[in-house]
Amino acid sequence: MGTTAVNMRNLSSASLLRVTRLGYSSQQRFLLLKNTTGFIKHAFAATRIRASSTLLAETKADFVLDDDKKFDCCKNTLACPICYKPLIYNCDSSLSADSPTQPILRCRNCRKAYSGNDTHLDLTINSGSNGNGEALPASTEIFRFPLMSFIYERGYRQVFSIFGFSGPEKEFELMKDYLNPVLGGNIVDASCGSGMFSRLFAKSGLFSHVIALDFSEAMLQQCSEFIEQEEHFPKGKIILVRADISRLPFASGTVDAVHAGAALHCWPSPSVAVAEISRVLRPGGLFVATTYIVDGPFSCIPLLQPLRQKFAQVSGSHVFLSNKELEDLCAACGLVDFKVTRNRMFVMISATKPK
Repeated sequence: MGTTAVNMRNLSSASLLRVTRLGYSSQQRFLLLKNTTGFIKHAFAATRIRASSTLLAETKADFVLDDDKKFDCCKNTLACPICYKPLIYNCDSSLSADSPTQPILRCRNCRKAYSGNDTHLDLTINSGSNGNGEALPASTEIFRFPLMSFIYERGYRQVFSIFGFSGPEKEFELMKDYLNPVLGGNIVDASCGSGMFSRLFAKSGLFSHVIALDFSEAMLQQCSEFIEQEEHFPKGKIILVRADISRLPFASGTVDAVHAGAALHCWPSPSVAVAEISRVLRPGGLFVATTYIVDGPFSCIPLLQPLRQKFAQVSGSHVFLSNKELEDLCAACGLVDFKVTRNRMFVMISATKPK
């Protein structure tokens, strides 16, 4: 750029001297000098563009893989749960459920490596460690037992009909009205359990890809088995990821929709989890969740508030007492346009990340 600047200055001086010697009128001299100045500006602009393009190309190559690595949109969404920086994909296999092997992902920023097994990726902070990690609430640990993953769709989830849950197919039809603005984008099925809704999302063809996310290895294993049992299942549209709901392994603003079916009340800290969901949602993205509300005649129970607090401390599970509590939760985490559908104790909510 230094050589170009010198040439431009020489050109400007030479042009001015030439114009003066040729005896042009003042108006003619003005027009010639104006054209010369315009040429200099364009030349400098072109030089800056070339330099900027070179810099951008070098920066991009530093953290984005080449085209021959087939780095698809799902891989661009995944990020390190520690620093939220993009993960480097170090394998030629796919991330989806039809991949014969799971790849190794590495964070360029904190150097931590993430892998998985033949069913799912492990993108928890403790991924790869030998320790058992920290003690977890009962509401989290219970779903890690293989027995719970086995009975979840074989009787356990069906009991929810007592509280007004209409079943996965009808609930899916109900939530499609909420999800209509983001159809065609990606969706994270948070706390997916055995993948009841994840599989419906994938088979519907309404989303570019589905991320079935849960903390329980047993649930993800069961989800994988159900996928294998279904004929003509679109395995290329779904990936299974083990992750902590309070530390989602996604880059900020990269997710179109997050669904949480009958899970909100099980999270150790709903406010932390919804704040994380708000972080990963793109502007205009949607959060849709189902849970239950204890109100109506139950609100007359004496000392209900302290009882609820004690229950949360012991079990790690939360009891919501009104629609307003859920609306305030979403608003506190930066989500707007709160909507709700009720059927007895069952509630489906929707909230949007502001554009």
